[in-house]
Amino acid sequence: METDGSMHKVALFAHLASLVLGFGAVLSADYYGLLWATGRCALDEAVVATTRLHVPIWAGLGGLVLSGLMLHPNLDSPLTLTKLSLVAALTVNGLQAGLLARRLEAAVDPVGPKLLAWGAATALVSQACWWGAVVIGFLNTNT
Repeated sequence: METDGSMHKVALFAHLASLVLGFGAVLSADYYGLLWATGRCALDEAVVATTRLHVPIWAGLGGLVLSGLMLHPNLDSPLTLTKLSLVAALTVNGLQAGLLARRLEAAVDPVGPKLLAWGAATALVSQACWWGAVVIGFLNTNT
């Protein structure tokens, strides 16, 4: 089922707004992690700030998925399938990030190397998936 022109514009706006909400919150959360890693804020401050960002992150991701469905992606395109894989990986990464947040809440400074590696891997996967999906969305829009 195709959406008409005005509905497509609404879905595209919702998609872009969800991107701003979700990815903006992810960038803010990662910034707090960077502040903590460089000694510019305490661990508990970084954990509280990032925990508060989980709702806009999930709302943005959910909005992206729903509005993306309304944009009728070409499921025969390898780029689109790659983007869907990135979104799936992002979702799984987000779920395990919740567990990481609980572990960090219980941690004391200094955090052990295992927890640090887990946090770094979570942030790297998150950034790779978000940026990859953004780039693929841009490429799909311009081809």
